[in-house]
Order: sequence, then structure tokens, then C-alpha cells
Amino acid sequence: MAVGDVGAQTRQDRFERGMEVLGAVDGEVGEKVISSLADISPELGHQVVAWGFGEIYSRPGLAPRDRQLVTLGMLTALGGCEPQLEVHVNAALNVGLTPTEIVEALLHSAVYCGFPKALNATFVAKKVFGERGLLPVEAQ
Repeated sequence: MAVGDVGAQTRQDRFERGMEVLGAVDGEVGEKVISSLADISPELGHQVVAWGFGEIYSRPGLAPRDRQLVTLGMLTALGGCEPQLEVHVNAALNVGLTPTEIVEALLHSAVYCGFPKALNATFVAKKVFGERGLLPVEAQ
């Protein structure tokens, strides 16, 4: 089944499509998250891949970069999701968002989520950017 084809019929089809999308969006980092669930909750890993990526992320209604902007905003708003935020900052870079755009989105989140959550998210982004050799980020 092709990415974007949301008509998968079997559990395995959804999982395979999800792994394809997961690889394209999150890359190796996402695959590590799934494999880390193997000894505690392989079913949760399966559902993240099959439903989250095979059914939701593969839908054609939003471009991958737009999905990542929404995801960054929601994880920031939730707070306490820093490990997942780290994965999604990497994903945002993988799908074409620039560090400047990510920083701007996190700055914008301060208006709606508050400074503590925006700060926590920005420090996660700083960690990811540092690991990827993307610091300093150009100020706007």
C-alpha cells in the first residue's frame, strides 16, 4: 500500500504503511521508540505505528510539515512530554521545518501555553539542534 492510501484492510497492512510513514517522518529515532516498547508493551508500539502513523499521519489532508507544527504545539501545551517533543523536533526538521520556524512556533506557544511550557519546549529544541549541529539559531 502506498503512503497516503488510508484504505488499508488488515492489521499488517496498517502496520507496514505506518512503518513506512514513521521512517519518513521520525527516521531512526521513531523506530527506537517503537523498539523500546518490545519488552513491556509491544501492542502499544504496534498501535502507535499502525494507527498513529498508518492511519493518521498518512492521511492526505495536511502536509507532513504542517502535522509537525500542530504536534509541536500540542506537546508544548500538554507539558511533561519532553521525550516525545524531542522526537517531534527531530521529525519537524526531517520534514522540512527550519530551526528558525520551530523556534518561532515555540515562541508563539508562550501566548497560549505560558512561559514555563514554552521554555521547556525551547530547551528540548535547543538540545536537538545542538545534537544536529544547528546552533546558534538565527534570531528573528
